[in-house]
Amino acid sequence: MTEIRRLRDLIEPWETLFADIEDTEALLELSLEEGDQSQEKEIRSALANQRGRYEKLQLKQLLSEESDMANAFLTIHSGAGGTEACDWVSMLYRMYRRWIDSHGLTADLMDMQEAEGGIKSVTVEVKGPYAFGYLKAEAGIHRLVRISPFDSSGRRHTSFASVYVSPEVDDTIDIDLKMEDVRVDTYRASGAGGQHVNKTDSAVRMTHNPTGIVVQCQNERSQHKNRDFAIKMLKSRLYEYYRQQRDEENAAKAIEKKGISWGNQIRSYVFQPYTMVKDLRTAVETGNIQAVMDGELDPFIEGFLKHHAGQAVN
Repeated sequence: MTEIRRLRDLIEPWETLFADIEDTEALLELSLEEGDQSQEKEIRSALANQRGRYEKLQLKQLLSEESDMANAFLTIHSGAGGTEACDWVSMLYRMYRRWIDSHGLTADLMDMQEAEGGIKSVTVEVKGPYAFGYLKAEAGIHRLVRISPFDSSGRRHTSFASVYVSPEVDDTIDIDLKMEDVRVDTYRASGAGGQHVNKTDSAVRMTHNPTGIVVQCQNERSQHKNRDFAIKMLKSRLYEYYRQQRDEENAAKAIEKKGISWGNQIRSYVFQPYTMVKDLRTAVETGNIQAVMDGELDPFIEGFLKHHAGQAVN
């Protein structure tokens, strides 16, 4: 059923588009035959709409990997930069929530570690068609350059944050997870206070000893539910880990978690002395940094997918 749904999702929008183009073509031919220019505005509007749909469908054709249709786990960690980096994580978290909302996807908060100035780390489960396929473009180190609001001298600061993305795996995919290889720690959930803070050790952290992968969940009051969610996240991370091992010959295309510091960034966000966001993998850039921080990431995602597929990036 999953495969049928995937194929239907790929084919039916093209069929609808072709039918709409034929209708517009018929309207154009009729208008030309009768010398009727009153339909010109409607025809131009229809063609613009169809071109936009075509470009979106063409982009979706690039999402052909096994896990592209899956939901995704998105994790943001602060890196070099202290308080600045924690504030940068908060900014990125807002940016991704805006992008998620604008694309009709949903995000469930799985874990958040707050810190002075912002967020130390945060994990969300993003649900919806092709969530992983699109968000995998964001995996890597993100660099911020700005005048620090925390520096009384008004100096420029550089901060780093890592974004890690892995697909949610369903029960049909066999993941080699042996619980005897996993260390499970429980702790008291932290939060803003009130109902967000538990009085029991309900939060769960899991460490997969063979790979060193660590996941944690504290979004539920029940330790049992947090444990189930943590296992789900761990399987997701292991799936991506083992996929990278299998695809070592394509390592340049794999989603890697690198050191969260200078020299490893995939994208730079410069607020001062000029404004620019530039993806260092594809050279896609824009001077409208506020639009990007408000969730307008599609040009960067499209550029990555075309680059990933070996196509030219406009």
